[in-house]
Amino acid sequence: MVMHSGKVHIKLRDCGSFFSLLLSLIVLLFLVSCNERPADTGKTAAEILGNPVYQAISYGGYREATRDIQPTIPQLKEDLKILSALGIKLLRTYNVHLEEAANLLEAIRQMKQDTPGFEMYVMLGAWIDCRNAWTGLPDRIRNEESDRNAVEIARAVQLTQQYPDVVKIIAVGNEAMVHWAWDYYVEPGIILKWVNHLQDLKKKGELPEALWITSSDNFASWGGGGSEYHNDDLNRLIAAVDFISMHTYPMHDTHYNPEFWWVPESEEHLPDLEKTDAAMLRARDYAISQYESVVKYMQNLGINKPVHIGETGWASFSNEYYGHEGARATDEYKSALYYKHIREWTDREGITCFYFEAFDEKWKDAANPGGSENHFGLINLQSQAKYVLWDKVDDGLFEGLTRDGKPITKTYNGNLDSMMLDVKVPPAVAQINQPTL
Repeated sequence: MVMHSGKVHIKLRDCGSFFSLLLSLIVLLFLVSCNERPADTGKTAAEILGNPVYQAISYGGYREATRDIQPTIPQLKEDLKILSALGIKLLRTYNVHLEEAANLLEAIRQMKQDTPGFEMYVMLGAWIDCRNAWTGLPDRIRNEESDRNAVEIARAVQLTQQYPDVVKIIAVGNEAMVHWAWDYYVEPGIILKWVNHLQDLKKKGELPEALWITSSDNFASWGGGGSEYHNDDLNRLIAAVDFISMHTYPMHDTHYNPEFWWVPESEEHLPDLEKTDAAMLRARDYAISQYESVVKYMQNLGINKPVHIGETGWASFSNEYYGHEGARATDEYKSALYYKHIREWTDREGITCFYFEAFDEKWKDAANPGGSENHFGLINLQSQAKYVLWDKVDDGLFEGLTRDGKPITKTYNGNLDSMMLDVKVPPAVAQINQPTL
């Protein structure tokens, strides 16, 4: 090369080496730019939620009567294989202060690396408490919060940054605003504070822009119940979240608000099974009415955004209010019908439903093994699929899959007649004054 008047002139004999150098620089810049691009993070929450291809479920992998014994990554992988076989691609967790959530995310990442095409995403829950929650102190301070909340949120942020390909949603609190959660519930302003914090992190680029933020709470807490829940902070919260995650539990209201459940006089002439089938359709419609009440409240505020179901489910057994000596609501036949009805409705309407729950967990009511909270799973702790999944067992869906080394079999040894012996007809209106109710 020679210089003339500040310009570079390239001699013909130097052209080959010059273009070779230029090509090398272009290739280098291309490789650098490729390395700087964010990794493929899969589907976004906007693409997943409302899409029936991405079935959702609430998940806890605990096998024991205490959460001190955490499920291992191999155990979590066993569960993930079972859920994936069922078409589940979106899981909901509840807190991050125990290792299960972090281990679940790691298990999913490892399975994605080991199994091309494996797809599983997470709505990561951050637990929220009021001040003096769980302390035994007489006064819970509802408009102040536990110091632990900031730690929980920070950990949720860290895990989302570490696993952006898996975590698509953060839920601030679980039933943290509903007043019957007496031990810990907070006023909506506390939830709003943390939702706004996470939204600000998205704007700053510290969290993925496509990450969706919500809170997962009872329908009443979202404005669908009494006026005691209606306030400015709730309205601001509805405006701040990316979608509403609401809960509905007709099963609980077979005891607490049972008018929809009782067999009306107009149906007393029906065969017992038809009475039961009709009651389960009323339970479905009861859930739909609670969903619609939340949508109505939101729209009355001039807001229109997605509303999905963060929780609903039906226990298969109870020795308390919902069992044979009470509402006669809990058995495998009714739980299967509720699952079927809810999935059909939500799939048809483009609503994501985090059905509660995948597997039984006995820590939830460790002092009472027969308590309903221990029996919401589709699969029990003996690796037996409940009636709702018997057809999947027959279809060979679980072939080669195990849970804790046990193959997935059927409850009642698959004997339908034996199962139906445990199905009791809901009380008739004429019976409502009986002491057992």
